[in-house]
Amino acid sequence: MAIKDNVERIKETVAKSAEKAGRNLEEIIILGASKTQPAEKIIEAYRAGIRYFGENRVQEGIKKIEELKELKDIHWHLIGGLQTNKAKYAVRYFELIHSLDRESLADELDKRAGKVGKKQDVLIEVNVGEEETKYGVKPDRLKYLFEYSLQKKNLNIQGLMCIPPYFEDKEKSRPYFVMLRKMKEELEREFGVKLLHLSMGMSHDFDVAVEEGATIVRIGTAIFGERK
Repeated sequence: MAIKDNVERIKETVAKSAEKAGRNLEEIIILGASKTQPAEKIIEAYRAGIRYFGENRVQEGIKKIEELKELKDIHWHLIGGLQTNKAKYAVRYFELIHSLDRESLADELDKRAGKVGKKQDVLIEVNVGEEETKYGVKPDRLKYLFEYSLQKKNLNIQGLMCIPPYFEDKEKSRPYFVMLRKMKEELEREFGVKLLHLSMGMSHDFDVAVEEGATIVRIGTAIFGERK
């Protein structure tokens, strides 16, 4: 029953954080970050009410998507960095790709989506901490990449994603979440668009992310337990 209990606790925390920020709970998606988790654990989370799952690696994700295709109303997102040569598989299997971070990937996703007659939903990943070890466009290049990607007829930019630097004190993540929200608001103003999503917050800081406007929180350990 552990996963079911974990999901209930997370739902309560999200509800409290949304209320604190005066937000509508309905606009917040709890996404199970299911990297390395077996299908059985995903089924447990599904039975506990989780309908969105995020995979880091394309091939691992495809295997699970095929294995669990009988589950109704299940949504699969790609939340890990994406190599250009895997784009053709990503557009076939994933509803939302969180990790668009360069023009060459926008080109490839656009091309591959066009070939399968799909308009691919994407988020632009921003490297808010400007860390060398992380994916994401640097903040000062976001506007250029956004405008570039906006012109691609087979891409639908739905918002932004970030993974801030890790801090034991989750309050230290807050400025990065604020930064991403402000970037979204600035893009909306400048380009006259409405961006639906801010994908931010993980197991240790998702409550803070919800307070700062997250619409998708990516939760692995707090749902599934520590990875083996």
